[in-house]
Amino acid sequence: MNILLLTTRLNLGGIGIYVTSLAKVLKDRGEKVIVASSGGSLVARLEKDGIRHIELGLNTSADIGPHTLINCFKLSRIIDNENIDIVHAHTRVTQVIASILYSSKKAHFVSTCHGFFKRRLSRRLFKCWGERVIAISDAVRHHVVKDMRVPKERVKLVYNGIDLKRFAKNYSDDDKVIIKKEYGLKEVKTIGIISRLSDIKGIEYLLGAFARLLLKFSDLQLLLVGDGKPRYVKNLKRLAKALNISDKVIFHKAVEDTSIPLSVIDVFCLPSIKEGLGLSIIEAMVMGIPVVASDVGGIYTLIDHGKNGLLVQPKDEDALAEAISKILLDDSMAKDMGRLSKSIVHSKFTLDLMCDKILEVYKEVVTK
Repeated sequence: MNILLLTTRLNLGGIGIYVTSLAKVLKDRGEKVIVASSGGSLVARLEKDGIRHIELGLNTSADIGPHTLINCFKLSRIIDNENIDIVHAHTRVTQVIASILYSSKKAHFVSTCHGFFKRRLSRRLFKCWGERVIAISDAVRHHVVKDMRVPKERVKLVYNGIDLKRFAKNYSDDDKVIIKKEYGLKEVKTIGIISRLSDIKGIEYLLGAFARLLLKFSDLQLLLVGDGKPRYVKNLKRLAKALNISDKVIFHKAVEDTSIPLSVIDVFCLPSIKEGLGLSIIEAMVMGIPVVASDVGGIYTLIDHGKNGLLVQPKDEDALAEAISKILLDDSMAKDMGRLSKSIVHSKFTLDLMCDKILEVYKEVVTK
């Protein structure tokens, strides 16, 4: 099959990693793949993997605008010239474009829903979901069917998967000493998060919980890896200063190889307000790190409370601190959680499994 993957931008983060990883494994399976977006840091990864990228004017949050028709015209020619069979859209902006192309019988249309939408007027009038909708978790599937009114027979559950090879390296104690120095970390226990820094991730509640933990643990540090809007990041740093914890909180820019910072994290924490599934949690799990996370969205799909991690209610700093403390105080439990998490990822959340099921969806729409 000839497949065109559409996304708004290709920066480090859930959707960018999903699209570039899917593109590579599809190409490795012998499919012809083209990716179109407004560009970003992950374009270099596509080029390294020999995957063609087409840059479009898609760096916008507006569902509909002049960019819609301009990009429809450009993509229409690409679909014709490259004999594209499937257009697979990953954001609301690209779903609208793919829907117009589909209505003109240019190619089949599949979308992936990576999270939760508000039922705005434009989303009710222009549904733009495609012949099949891939939901990345049970919670997202329920949202698409119940809230967005997409017929359930059109919605397919396909969990996110990660490339196990990217997390196969065994970091020695000497490696970890070097990594800690590079990240400005001390030789003490580290709580960490790797995520886009935005209010939807609940980072401010993690800072509040960390301040509480320091009353109990003097030798502790917090590592925040990720990028975000300058104003929000500035507010986080201001909050850390107000809580008198700035000297124990390390902010580090987003990195492509997340296995490096994960190798020095003792407890991974994702205190999200909303979350479709949590790709960063899967990455922590495969590294054998115990996880504390908010019980929101599809996170329960990954974390079985009390077995391979702990779940708390969102925005509850006391509960967050208590859960992290529980893991810090019980090394045996932490190791058991990490081992179980690793086995879960290998059995349910690999990139190969994800690709198998996505190819089944493609074949279903092409041969229906």
